[in-house]
Amino acid sequence: MMTASPFRSDEYKLVVVVRNDLKMGKGKVAAQVAHAAVECAIYVQKYDRKTFEGWHSSGQAKVVLRTDSLEELMRLASEARSVKLPVSTITDAGRTQIEPGTTTCIGIGPALAGEIDRVTGSLKML
Repeated sequence: MMTASPFRSDEYKLVVVVRNDLKMGKGKVAAQVAHAAVECAIYVQKYDRKTFEGWHSSGQAKVVLRTDSLEELMRLASEARSVKLPVSTITDAGRTQIEPGTTTCIGIGPALAGEIDRVTGSLKML
């Protein structure tokens, strides 16, 4: 079941989906989310300036959602890529809480909220 989005379909947002099964600490999650947001923003600024400007000038909406497995995270990334949404996959260096090379989250967007919602609309907030 899809949950209602507080965004209109013509508004922009960036979504980060975090693996909840890793049980990362709050600071670790914040760092991983920041990595995903920065990677996505830089990519879209370079390759889709109009979308970047729309997202940037409207407040840079960011939403953090959760999933409970690597498999689900990779399915979401694949689905987002298949509909031509920008996706950034974040893997950790392994210096603190988790093993090196662990995929922690994905960023999707910035893009039109309605397009992202078609991929992530059933997920819950972190």
